[in-house]
Amino acid sequence: MTLKISVAQPDIGKLEKKYVLDALDSNEISSQGGYIKKFEDLFSKKHKAQFGVACSSGTTALTLALKALGIGEGDEVIVPDFTMIATAWSVSYLGAKPVFVDCDDRFCIDVSKIEEKITPKTKAIIPVHIYGRVCNMDRILEIARDYNLKVIEDSCEAISTPVRGDIACFSLYANKIITSGEGGICVTNNDNLAWQMKHLRGMAFSEGHTFYHPKMGYNFRMTNLQGAVALAQTERLEEFLKKRKQIENWYDKYLKGIGGVIKPFKRDVLWMYDVIVYDRESLIEFLKDNGIETRLFFKPMTIQPMYREKLSIGSKALQLSNNGYIFQLIQV
Repeated sequence: MTLKISVAQPDIGKLEKKYVLDALDSNEISSQGGYIKKFEDLFSKKHKAQFGVACSSGTTALTLALKALGIGEGDEVIVPDFTMIATAWSVSYLGAKPVFVDCDDRFCIDVSKIEEKITPKTKAIIPVHIYGRVCNMDRILEIARDYNLKVIEDSCEAISTPVRGDIACFSLYANKIITSGEGGICVTNNDNLAWQMKHLRGMAFSEGHTFYHPKMGYNFRMTNLQGAVALAQTERLEEFLKKRKQIENWYDKYLKGIGGVIKPFKRDVLWMYDVIVYDRESLIEFLKDNGIETRLFFKPMTIQPMYREKLSIGSKALQLSNNGYIFQLIQV
């Protein structure tokens, strides 16, 4: 029987089961249970932020963040061309326009190309910490100050990275560093933004929970069952990070000196181990035959059907996606 190794395998242990069973026994299974608040408080503390707002996914986290910051119809938001499509979709969901910027050698947004894309309609920048590599936040925050722009960090692939922008958004999907199956969370140091996001995620009910809704809201809530799993996972975060560092070191050691394999820049936190590989298809088939799953890199936003643009010949995002040498190796 061939061993099957997936690109991601959630680590659900006794603590997660204990908290979920407690939530079930107390009949607190909706969004009103106590585990959500405990998770929000601990997660925000571990990310050096004052406030956490749990929600239903990383995508809804980004959407809540943009909405709370007043982004809407006719606005423009700077987005990396090389990212998961949810980053761009969260902008489009609100009627705003994502404006794409190519990536740098670390796969993150190229800060030297941001200013040329800024117009009077630009309201925010969404840096994405691709595959656990933190963007050049010093320069991004400097640009944001110069042009009076908001900064929403897409930290879905970099859990444990402290928030530096106005809001940081994290995914708790099953393949992330910690998980609640589905789920997400926004963290911020701004109490008004935290209030706005909590208000918006729960249908924007008026005070007293009457059926009067002063603004358009969303049903983006996390359930207490998810909160129970998320709390346990957050309590175990250091354990997971230590294990991932060990895995990264193994890959670094055993890939050293292998012809046709190029290791990109180091990551700040390991989400997926990514490499540039010559003769990619042969290696993918070899790994598949030996029960090891792989993943291709993201496709650029500017070749997606809803965002298609004419790319420059030197686009790094296109090279990463289409030159046939890039894929992600297993993480656990």
